[in-house]
Amino acid sequence: MGLEGIRKAAKRDRRMKFTALLHHITPSLLVESFYDLKRNAAAGVDGVTWRDYEEVLYTRVHELHREIHTGAYRAQASRRVYIPKADGKLRPLGIAAVEDKIVQQAVVKVLNMIYEEDFLGFSYGFRPGRGQHDALDALSVGIKSRKVNWIVDADIQAFFDSIDHSFLLRFLEHRIADRRLLRLIRNWLKAGVIEEGRRIAAEKGTPQGAVISPLLANIYLHYVLDLWAHPWRQRHAAGQMIVVRYADDSVFGFERQEDAQAFLAAMRERLAQFGLALHPDKTRLIEFGRFATENRARRGEKKPETFDFLGFTHCCGKTRKGGFKILRLTVKKRMRATLKAIRAKLRGMMHHPVPQVGKWLGSVVRGYFNYFGVPGNAYRLCSFRSEICRAWRRMLQRRSQRHNLSWERFRRLVNRYIPSYRNTHPYPEQRFGVTHPRQEPCAVIPLAGICAGGRG
Repeated sequence: MGLEGIRKAAKRDRRMKFTALLHHITPSLLVESFYDLKRNAAAGVDGVTWRDYEEVLYTRVHELHREIHTGAYRAQASRRVYIPKADGKLRPLGIAAVEDKIVQQAVVKVLNMIYEEDFLGFSYGFRPGRGQHDALDALSVGIKSRKVNWIVDADIQAFFDSIDHSFLLRFLEHRIADRRLLRLIRNWLKAGVIEEGRRIAAEKGTPQGAVISPLLANIYLHYVLDLWAHPWRQRHAAGQMIVVRYADDSVFGFERQEDAQAFLAAMRERLAQFGLALHPDKTRLIEFGRFATENRARRGEKKPETFDFLGFTHCCGKTRKGGFKILRLTVKKRMRATLKAIRAKLRGMMHHPVPQVGKWLGSVVRGYFNYFGVPGNAYRLCSFRSEICRAWRRMLQRRSQRHNLSWERFRRLVNRYIPSYRNTHPYPEQRFGVTHPRQEPCAVIPLAGICAGGRG
């Protein structure tokens, strides 16, 4: 039975336990997994880069395969690094060795065949064929097509660092009965990190940055949150309810405020049972939806509050005809952090050739537009482009004490290297209608229910 056979068996019987999976880790799968890795990723504790390992790949892969199947393979500790977050804090990452990444990627390929048949439709994070904009589309369509008046914006505090190993392994055992594969995963969880030259053992959590961490996180939340929230909606919600989850960042929409309050209290208790807690500052219950503006104005209150999800601030807006629409804008704090990092990089490139700097800036702006270029976000993205151009001109003027950069010449440089803004994404309903085609007329679950709560 190949990988496709695993998928078919998992789909056929959702209670099946797979007893023999490790033999699917073949030399060819290891090679394929190696070429799936990011080629410019940082090196682990052994200092070996992707390019270094490629030189010995075909001579090493058979020995690595033998070590995996004889139990001689040993996971190395990850190298701890910190990257700045938008709020000024530091996010810890664990950089695994290339060889560990290869084996983890191969295991992910095998386990995805099982868990992609188990995960629910409202789970979007780190899944094949699903991305951030799929989750954003599902959220917009769900809010506009269902009776959503209240939003619970939930964020789990230090989620990746709080995963309980014993619970995670018990969850895996619901589907995986291959002792050797479970031993591999246990070794990765316990490998720990190297920080300032000393090894720190891991009692809980899974390192952000490890190839297998996103899948393990999804499995954990599948059992802790998804399989609990889905029946809660059916049994306890008096009104309509939608769910969209991307990794540890979730948005829940409710028709009734009482349902939202009851769900939030119940979710806190549920997460606490498994060693998790909601972030006190990032978790909120707000009034949001097609009637929020009118209802709040009737009560003499200010405009509806906004919430952030996947880099976008979601606001209650109106169409030209006065209808309700969701306005999605780049999160200001995140945009300011990005501009600050670009200005710092520009200062370091002050004396680089102008074409080199221009091409780099163009690729940065193009990548930014590719993600944030959604309808309605033009003003904020044009401001972003203007700030980039202003920073570049300032840097060019400082290259010498007597600069001779005219506006006409600078405009030519901008037109040559910096792309103009355009929408790179369609309206959510357009793309969602393609990725989630309507079911037959007799279908029990309507369109919005598939993305925001049904199996998919």
